[in-house]
Amino acid sequence: MKEIWEEIKNELRAELPKNTFSLWISPLSLVERRNGTIVLGCPNRFSKNWVAENYRGLIAQKLDKAGIGATKIEFRVQSSPPDKLLTLPNEMPQQLCLPNMGTRPPRGYINLNRNFTFERFVVGPCNEFAYSASKAMAQDFAWGYNTLLMLAGTGLGKSHLSQAMCRKILECFPNKRVYYITAEDFTNEMISCLRGGRIEEFKKKYRQACDVLLLEEVHFLSGKEKTQMELGHTLDALFNDKKKIIFTSSLPPKDIPSLSQDLSSRLTGGLVTTIERPDFETRVKIIRKKASELKLSLPGPVAELLAEKLTKDIRQMESALNCLKAKSELLHERITQDLAREVLRYLTSPGDLADMEGIRQLVCKYYKISPQILASKSRKKIHTHPRNIFIYLCRTHTEETLETISRAVNRSHSTVLYAFETVEKKIRAESKIRKEVEFLSQKIKEGTL
Repeated sequence: MKEIWEEIKNELRAELPKNTFSLWISPLSLVERRNGTIVLGCPNRFSKNWVAENYRGLIAQKLDKAGIGATKIEFRVQSSPPDKLLTLPNEMPQQLCLPNMGTRPPRGYINLNRNFTFERFVVGPCNEFAYSASKAMAQDFAWGYNTLLMLAGTGLGKSHLSQAMCRKILECFPNKRVYYITAEDFTNEMISCLRGGRIEEFKKKYRQACDVLLLEEVHFLSGKEKTQMELGHTLDALFNDKKKIIFTSSLPPKDIPSLSQDLSSRLTGGLVTTIERPDFETRVKIIRKKASELKLSLPGPVAELLAEKLTKDIRQMESALNCLKAKSELLHERITQDLAREVLRYLTSPGDLADMEGIRQLVCKYYKISPQILASKSRKKIHTHPRNIFIYLCRTHTEETLETISRAVNRSHSTVLYAFETVEKKIRAESKIRKEVEFLSQKIKEGTL
C-alpha cells in the first residue's frame, strides 16, 4: 500500500503547482489501512483541516483509479517526534517566569486596519497560495515554516494579509509578543535609539522580547547599510530562537537596489509567495464583496462592467464603488450601467484600453529609437529610459498582464515592476519626466498612436 501511495503522490506532484504540492501534499504520510479506511498523517492540525477540505476528493479519485475504491479517507495529526520535547517522567513542562515582567506581553502593532481580516479577503487564482500560506502561518505555531516573504505590487492585498495574520496570531495566541512595523518605521526607531543612547534597548526589544515580527515594505531598506546590518543581526537572533518572521515587499530582494547579499539571503530563506493582479472572475468577486460591505445593491451587469474596466488594483475598485454609491444616493438614481459608466469616466479613459503595439510605436517615434531597442539587453540610459516609459504606459493604459509586458521587453516580472515604480517616482520628482509622460498619455487618450 505504501508503494501505491507514493505513486499517487507522484501523480499529484505532476498535476498540482509546485508550491501547492510541497506545502500540502508532500508532508502527507500513509499511517495505516484498516477496515476499508486509509489513514493519512498530517504534520499539524491546520494542515489536516485544509487538506481534508480541499484535497480529499482529489485523493479519493486517485485511490479509485489505483483500484482502491469505496475507501474512507481519514486524516490524523502525527505526534511530534520524541526528540523534540524532553521532559522528565511524571512531570509537566513549565515555563519559567521572568522577574518584573507583566502577565500580558507588550505589543508592537500600530493602527491595524479593522477591515483587514482573513474573512474579508477575497481569494482567487492570483492570491490563493499567499492566502493559504498566511493563514497557516498565523494559526499554527507548529507549522513547518517560520519565515514568509510576500511579494506584491501596490494595492493588491499584501498589507491586508499581513495585518490579518497579526490579528489572527493575537486571537489564537494572546500571550505571544507580536511586533508589526514598516521597514521605514523600523529604520526611524533605530536611528532615534542610536541618537538617544538607547540602542541596547532597541536590540533587546526586537531580538529577545519578540515572538513574531511582521516587517512591511522591506524594499524601503534599499541603500540603508546600517539598518540592513542591524536587521540582519536581529533576524539571526529570531531565526535561532525559531520565532515567526513575516516580510512584505513590492520587489524580490535580488532586485532591490543596494540590498546586501546577506540580507537578501535571509529574506528568502523561508517560504516565498506572490500576489498577482486579479483576473476578471476574481475582480467580479472583489467588487461584489466590497459592494456588499458598503450595503450597495449592485446588479450583475454593473459588477461585470466595473470588473472589465477596473484592472489596476483593489483601491481603484474601492474608489469606484464609493463614487457610485455617493452619486446614486445624492442624485437619487438607481444604479445602472449608464451611471457606472459616468463614474468610470473619472477613473478610466479610452486610453485605458489602448493597444500595446500602438504604445510601442508611439514611444519609439517620440524617443527616435527602433522597436528592437525596447527588448534589447542594452543598459544605456538613452535606451533604458524609453523602455521604462513604455513599461509604465503599458501598465497604466492597457489591460495587458505583467507576463505579457515582461515578454515584450524581454525582462523578468520583478524588473518590469521596478521600472514601473522608478517612473512613478520620477514623475513626482522631475518635471521633465512628468511632462513627457503627460504628453504621451494624452496622445494615447486621443487615440493618436
